[in-house]
Amino acid sequence: MKHFMFLALVSAAISAGAQTLWTTDPAHSNVKFTAIHLSVSEVEGKFTRYQGSMNASHPDFADAQIEFRVEVASINTDNEMRDNHLRSDDFFNAEKFPYMTFKSTSFKKVSDKKYLLEGDLTIRDVTKHVSFDVKYGGTVLDSRGTARAGFVATTSINRFDYNLKWNKMAEAAAVVGPEISIRINAEFIRTKD
Repeated sequence: MKHFMFLALVSAAISAGAQTLWTTDPAHSNVKFTAIHLSVSEVEGKFTRYQGSMNASHPDFADAQIEFRVEVASINTDNEMRDNHLRSDDFFNAEKFPYMTFKSTSFKKVSDKKYLLEGDLTIRDVTKHVSFDVKYGGTVLDSRGTARAGFVATTSINRFDYNLKWNKMAEAAAVVGPEISIRINAEFIRTKD
């Protein structure tokens, strides 16, 4: 019995040690979005303050657990008046709900360089299940011997589902369309085992 318990403890320690933590490198990552304006053009924006982490025990990341936290007050669409409006209660209400968060529920390999990322996205006080199509760019060692892995994740959401409510009436929604495209370019740095 003691021998069995010892083996179980050793096995648990090995499994725990196999987890690898990766964190985003903000100098080589970005969180961007696109909205349709007046049904004829696209307005692009980004968030400049965010943190992402990934825990994985397989080299192909097939079991990765991924989390992101974005500071909504860092929104930037290259227009100060519009950015202040987006921070207001018509959209994000950055004062009351300072963070937008994502927590994965699964990360599945679809093909050699493609994955499907699923999880819960919270904006304001609303949480919805979303799916991201993910392209894996590869893993390399940089000049300092640090492992880096690159991914691009894309999805679309309906802003009204998250109480980003400005111009919700059908005829007015054409000013800012309901569908928002999201693109996350994430370069992760391996930080520890």
